[in-house]
Amino acid sequence: MRLRNITGSREAVAKDKYVITEPERFMGRWSFLYGNDNPIHLEIGTGKGKFLIELAKQNPDINYIGIEKYSSVLFRALEKRRETELDNLYFIRFDAEYLTDIFAENEIGRIYLNFSDPWPKKRHAKRRLTSRHFLSKYNQCLAKDGEVIFKTDNRTLFDYSLEETEAAGWKIREITFDLHNSEYVTGNIMTEYEERFVSEGKPIHMMKIYR
Repeated sequence: MRLRNITGSREAVAKDKYVITEPERFMGRWSFLYGNDNPIHLEIGTGKGKFLIELAKQNPDINYIGIEKYSSVLFRALEKRRETELDNLYFIRFDAEYLTDIFAENEIGRIYLNFSDPWPKKRHAKRRLTSRHFLSKYNQCLAKDGEVIFKTDNRTLFDYSLEETEAAGWKIREITFDLHNSEYVTGNIMTEYEERFVSEGKPIHMMKIYR
């Protein structure tokens, strides 16, 4: 899907009070930003923000961070964010490739990957957020009991992710090839993409993995 550029979005995002513009200064001390020692959960590729905002509303005792690479997309998430009075949600315009530059060892309790770019060409496999390359980064940041939750409509990407999970030595806690007809659907929060895919009758694949 082609990304529509929003004129001035980069500047607007940089000035927004809910965006951390120098995240590296909080490495190892993100709790100071929130003023508490609550667990930190991270969504990589936060899109337009529906999923993470709803999570933050439902779980005030968890601190959330949304990472989004594209200003035009994050701009839309911030529009939704400003309609709330949440004090447990911030965003970073950032490339997840450099995740270990801003989060210390054991600092993250959970990582969400929702409908990530499948990067279908073989030469781009390393860019997939469920590749061994990225799993090693998550392993450095996750707490000892931390986990990654991945959802996608793309069966090819899901099968690839399962192979990478095994190859990287991760374990599967939960798995389903049809989330909305499974025991795991209770409490599930849908993203904008997920709502569309479900309305089209596409099965949603989900796995929860840990080290």
